[in-house]
This record gives sequence, C-alpha cells and structure tokens, in this order.
Amino acid sequence: GQRGEEEEHHSLETFTFYLSEPLSKERVEAFSDGVYAIVATLLILDICEDNVPDPREVEEKFHGSLLEALSEYGPNYLAYFGSFVTIGLLWFVHHSVFLYVTKATRLMGLLNILSLAFIGGLPLAYQLTSEFAEKSHNEIEAIQVSCVITFFASIFQFAIWTTALLNEEETLHAFARYGGKEHAFMFAKLALYPCVSLGAFFLTCLLSEFSTAIFHLMQIVIPFAFLALRIFVRISLTAIKSVMSLSRRKVVLLEEEEACLSPNEMLS
Repeated sequence: GQRGEEEEHHSLETFTFYLSEPLSKERVEAFSDGVYAIVATLLILDICEDNVPDPREVEEKFHGSLLEALSEYGPNYLAYFGSFVTIGLLWFVHHSVFLYVTKATRLMGLLNILSLAFIGGLPLAYQLTSEFAEKSHNEIEAIQVSCVITFFASIFQFAIWTTALLNEEETLHAFARYGGKEHAFMFAKLALYPCVSLGAFFLTCLLSEFSTAIFHLMQIVIPFAFLALRIFVRISLTAIKSVMSLSRRKVVLLEEEEACLSPNEMLS
C-alpha cells in the first residue's frame, strides 16, 4: 500500500503544470514567425482571388481602362493594405518584446498562443470589412469585430511583457526593466494598439455613420504613431528628468542655506 501511494504521488508530480517553468525562446519565436507568415500569405491570396478585374469586363464596361476597373475595387484594396499593415506592425511589436526577453516561460508561451489565435483572425476581419455594402448595419458590425480581433491580439502581447516584468531579473534585459532606458518606450509601444482599437470600437458605436472612416483612419494613423512614439517618449522623459533635477537643486540649495545659518538664526 505504501509503494502504491509513492507511485501515485510521483505520477501527480510528473503531470503538474508549472506556468513559471522555462520554455525555449527560439521555438516560441520560430512558431510565431511561421504563424505571421501564413496569415500574411492568406491575406494576399484573399485579395488576389476575388478582386482582380476580368479582361472582358475591362473592355466592355470600362472601355479598356484598367485603372478605372481597379478603382471599382478600391475599398477592398484599402482594407487589404490596412490589414497587412496591422499584421506587420503586430509582428514588429512581437519582435520587440522577444528582443528584450532573455528567458521565456510557459505562461508567456500560453499568452503568445492566445495572441496568435487572434492574429489568425485578421484575414477574416479583412473579408468582413470588404464584403458588406458601405454604411450598412452589417458593415458597422464587421468593423467592430475587426477592432475586437485587433484589441485581443495586441492585449495578449502586452500581457506577455507584463508577465516578464513580474520576474524581470530572470526574464528581461536590463534595458526593458523598471527604470531601464527602453522601459517607457516599450510600455507606450505595447499599449498603442489596445488603446487605439478599443477607442475605435467605442467611436464606431457612438458615430456609426463614420465607422468606415474611423476604422481606416485608425489603420493609417497607427504606422505614423509608431514613428512619432519614440520622439514623444524621449521628449517626455527629458522633460520629467529636467523637472526632477530642478527640484533636487532647490532641495540642495535649501540644505546648504540651512547649514550656513547659525543656531540662533535657525531658531528665529
């Protein structure tokens, strides 16, 4: 009986799932890159399948003008480029996260898989936003679904970095830790997509007539926001450091003035 209890206890320890156990960082990155590549390929196949004008239609309907024929598919091409840029920027953020992660854990791998699950839904988001008639109820709901997919794909990336911060001495490079020179920039970069997609979702609920313009504006503005983000963070950190240095100088001057005063002057 004692031997059976020991074997049962050993089997339970074997199948225990510890979320803090290490995971191969290289395999996580390789699997993620493969998913991003497949999703981008599916997006390209989608745009090439149904959005290429027929030569006979170009001759009969558009009098042989290919540019006029392509303009008919303009909204679909805009949705495609917006979705492709979204995939590219989310891959860029993912690359930035694992650039500073020194050791991956099982919890980080689980969060990464959840993020990739929503990344895989971006071709679906493209199909939804390009399929329905403009300014229809279905188009508004399709745009809201796209915002939700983008939000969850990016919020799980933010969760990966937050999980790494919980044990930052083992899992993060010194630059990305609290007080590191890249910490503020990483926080701003990872928070950009969740905040913008959530804001776009609520704006489409309030301003349904402009939902298409809001969604495409979000897709266009975010790349430029990434470019301006580092400059903004640098300026903000410089301003904060200058204010803190001025306050420290005032404290030092007050301490020096108090040191120069005699005891009677200090009492008066």
